[in-house]
Amino acid sequence: MELRQYWKIVYKRLWIVIALIAIVLVSSLVLRPERPALYQTSMRFTVGLAPESRSGDYYAYDRYYTWMSSEYFVDELTEIVGSEAFARAVSEELANTGLDIPAGALPGSMGADRKHRILTLQITWSDRAQLQEIADAAAKVLRERSADFLGQLGTTEADIRLIDPPVVSPAGRSLRERLDLPIRLFLALLAGVALAFLLDYLDDTVRDRAEVEAMGLAVLGEIPPLPGHRRFPWQKKLP
Repeated sequence: MELRQYWKIVYKRLWIVIALIAIVLVSSLVLRPERPALYQTSMRFTVGLAPESRSGDYYAYDRYYTWMSSEYFVDELTEIVGSEAFARAVSEELANTGLDIPAGALPGSMGADRKHRILTLQITWSDRAQLQEIADAAAKVLRERSADFLGQLGTTEADIRLIDPPVVSPAGRSLRERLDLPIRLFLALLAGVALAFLLDYLDDTVRDRAEVEAMGLAVLGEIPPLPGHRRFPWQKKLP
């Protein structure tokens, strides 16, 4: 079947496609839940370990192994930031300042990424003022209590320094939220086209001379459409 024939099938029942798209569009806009206001902040830290003290006059590759250990240390911190243990430590710091936020509400709001020995901590929260306090508490836990999460550090704290302080700003919509409506409309388009082809398949009426000729019958004449008849408002009226 030629592409023109496909288009003819869809065009004949184009109102079905348009109706489905309109229904999905209106229902998505009306029934879409209201998105709460969210705020986000990020901080960057340099992470390192102090070189081991020498016990003699010899070359110990101390700088090499210190840099290598720092790489592993940043990897560990990236996972620790999203843990419940880190959330409990931040919650305890917040309680010391008078802000009561349960530890269970924090893990899903904090995440971390790394590049070389630079650790980036991202936090998302619904209250702007609280977010600033959470960021300050998280930075303090990282700088002063890192040994609580890594036993191999012993009582020695790592050298973690804040190089980019937190700046609170409104959080933008996620990629999933931005693509939700276009995907819904695209699926409605596909469903409308599929329904148009299904109805055409189930329709056993003869629609044009090509179908009559395909049955082996000769066409002696055609009755033209009624004058002024239009299937859609944008169609031009016949004389």
